[in-house]
Amino acid sequence: MLTDGSLVYDNHGNELKRFNIRDGFGIRAAMFSGIQVGVLTARSSEVVHRRMEELKIDHYFHGCKDKAAGIESIAQRARVSLEQTAFMGDDILDLPALKRVGYPMAVADAAIEVLEAANFVSESPGGRGAAREAVEHVLRAQGKWAAVLTAFGGA
Repeated sequence: MLTDGSLVYDNHGNELKRFNIRDGFGIRAAMFSGIQVGVLTARSSEVVHRRMEELKIDHYFHGCKDKAAGIESIAQRARVSLEQTAFMGDDILDLPALKRVGYPMAVADAAIEVLEAANFVSESPGGRGAAREAVEHVLRAQGKWAAVLTAFGGA
């Protein structure tokens, strides 16, 4: 979850979004560790598209109203099973994808139904470091976090 879900418009009708730099690092750490990253969003937004390009997201689907089909497409393109796939959600539209993956995750401020479907719930809300937290959780479980610390933290 890379934004807090807010829609902000300036006086000229331009959509604005805020992205957390820690979430961006989490994505970099995942990709460094060999994890393919995908993003599904129901909206189409130029500012989100720009951020996905900056982060070099492997699989980006915008305007995705059917997140079950979207997560299946990402898994297929990534050549991994849905059982090997994690997905983080925050609202009801995410439930179909959460129910298909092997490791469903939710942000702290997710809808109750999403929290109940999740195997992992971040302490941070969406857009405030939740994605980074999820990546660290997965990398620690895979024994890959120490390599991230060495590569990026000079440890």
